[in-house]
Amino acid sequence: MSTKVFDLEGNEISTIELPPVFKFPYRPEVIKKVYVNLDSHHYQKQGRYPAAGEIVSAESRNTGLGIARLARAKGEGFSRAGQAAGVAGVRKGRLAHPPESWKIIHKKINKKEKMMALYSSISSTAIGDLAKKRGHIIDNVKSFPLVVNNELENIQKTKELYQVLKALGIEDDLSRVENSIKKRTGKARRRGRSNRIGKSAIIVVGKQDSNLLKLNDSLPGIAIKYVKHLSVLDFAPGSKPIRLAIFSQSAIDALNEIKLPSNMISER
Repeated sequence: MSTKVFDLEGNEISTIELPPVFKFPYRPEVIKKVYVNLDSHHYQKQGRYPAAGEIVSAESRNTGLGIARLARAKGEGFSRAGQAAGVAGVRKGRLAHPPESWKIIHKKINKKEKMMALYSSISSTAIGDLAKKRGHIIDNVKSFPLVVNNELENIQKTKELYQVLKALGIEDDLSRVENSIKKRTGKARRRGRSNRIGKSAIIVVGKQDSNLLKLNDSLPGIAIKYVKHLSVLDFAPGSKPIRLAIFSQSAIDALNEIKLPSNMISER
């Protein structure tokens, strides 16, 4: 299985043989399971003060008064007096089933399943129809997966990166992401998540000291990752395969190090 190699101007310069990992079968059910499990690893535990809503002097007035026999705040002459208190379902009352801080929310995943999902997500970047179904606008993209020579990793400016992506036919997808930016309000905005931004291409580089890594998130929707730090979370946002991917030649060489058993390889 081979693919084309492009230069920074979008011109085809050669062909390259893809690593065996690109022959791994497409397993969307495994990708989704692993994504959900890995996504739980960054959740923050929640809890509530055990006595919240119960710190009040209240007792029931019993029956015969024509009112519900809920516990009511003691006293008279002030607004809180006589109001239901200390139980669930009333104003200023406790939560019926509050979050517990001791609950285990970290989901485990088998190592073999985790690797299967990663290999499947990498191999699926070679299927253009999946990227199109995911929502990417890829009418001008000439080859899948997109492989660019190693000059890509020397880019140091966002403007240069944008020009390269434009030459590779991803300009329409970048416009799609830019038009999809949504301004948030409320608590998310106060916590620094003021914008909701869609996903465009992920660029995979083969050198950990690559200059391109410094431009991660400099363009809306564009992520840049070192090949040995890849995860299913990068390739299947929202557990929905598959994301448009651009590989440098050195990243493809690094993927050649993955050795797959013969029974895990399928011919496309």
